[in-house]
Amino acid sequence: MTNIYERLGVAPIINACGPNTRLSGGIMAPEVAEAMVEASRHCVDMVELQARASELIADATGAEAGLVTSGAASAVLLGLAASMTGLDPDKMNRLPDTTGMKSEIVVPRSHRNFYDRAAHALGARVVEVGLSDRFSGTGVRDVEAWEIAAAITERTAAVYYLAKPHALPPLAEVVGVAGAKGVPVVVDAAAELPPKENLRRFIAEGAALVAFSGGKAIGGPQASGILAGRRDLIAAAALQNLDLDMFLDQFNPPAAFIDKRSLPGLPHHGIGRPCKVGKEEIVGLLTALGLFTRDDGARAEHWRAISRELLAALAPVPGLDVAASEGVRQSGIPYVTVRLHPRRGGLGIMELVARLEAGKPSVRCNVTRAAEGELLLSPVCLRQDHISAIAAKFRAALG
Repeated sequence: MTNIYERLGVAPIINACGPNTRLSGGIMAPEVAEAMVEASRHCVDMVELQARASELIADATGAEAGLVTSGAASAVLLGLAASMTGLDPDKMNRLPDTTGMKSEIVVPRSHRNFYDRAAHALGARVVEVGLSDRFSGTGVRDVEAWEIAAAITERTAAVYYLAKPHALPPLAEVVGVAGAKGVPVVVDAAAELPPKENLRRFIAEGAALVAFSGGKAIGGPQASGILAGRRDLIAAAALQNLDLDMFLDQFNPPAAFIDKRSLPGLPHHGIGRPCKVGKEEIVGLLTALGLFTRDDGARAEHWRAISRELLAALAPVPGLDVAASEGVRQSGIPYVTVRLHPRRGGLGIMELVARLEAGKPSVRCNVTRAAEGELLLSPVCLRQDHISAIAAKFRAALG
């Protein structure tokens, strides 16, 4: 029996890496897939649908409002755009021309990454702050809150904060100095679930906006994300994302989502219009978010069971040293770690990776620690029937 990918001539992979984008994200629960199919059979006013999504996201995150986006990267872009324009439709129409508006995004140097390219796409200037000596190995310090405060000027639109367990300064300190100058902090927490508590943590610590991926641990569609935060900024983000090819008299959003009375007129299609999210993705994401917030630990126990069986299947493979690990980012995900036995010579870790990825089935591992000679195997995207196939692939790769 074949699946849709095989009928298309595309070979499915065994994804022991985790739900990242290049490997098509995660595997949705049947309830999520069924909700998306049902959503596809009806038409709906997208403003009304996003307004209801806003209420449900607010309930889940503790934010004032929320927006379903086409991914965490688009959530960051829309969040920064909202910080730059506010509810001014003229500024929305002019982006990426930032003449006459706040157009600097302050970023701690140790938080720089390719996803902050969103700022450049908006025509903004990234202002790097501090020195990350603790990463370069030349010292123990990182950027400090006072340095962020010193970098904020009348041109600053936002502070971008990449939420990681090792991120410094602490978010509360950044919010303190930025808030004192009336500047919002936009938190990129794309991959910071689990733990489930992080859904509410960043808003509780004072973030003006926070972005999450919908297609990773939440279990929603791969092309989905969440932007949650202040009501006025969510409204500004939505206005730069929605299809607004209509007359102002036709535009009647729920006031709790977008207060039409605060607008002198409607902007035209905004800079976030290419980040369109469909009704199917919105419904799928909301269904997955409901399952995620109601989860009583069954998902984590399923991951632990998969990891235990994978560990047991790999332990007898000659040439491997395997162990249990909490993995990366202090996520609590029970990874299995794999090392080549030190007495086994000749085969490098990346050569092993190449052998695992070649042929059918192609097994993909997390290579975050490859430089240290270690592979991580995540249970998040694995099924029970994958375990024996992974063990067989390792045996064949080691020859």
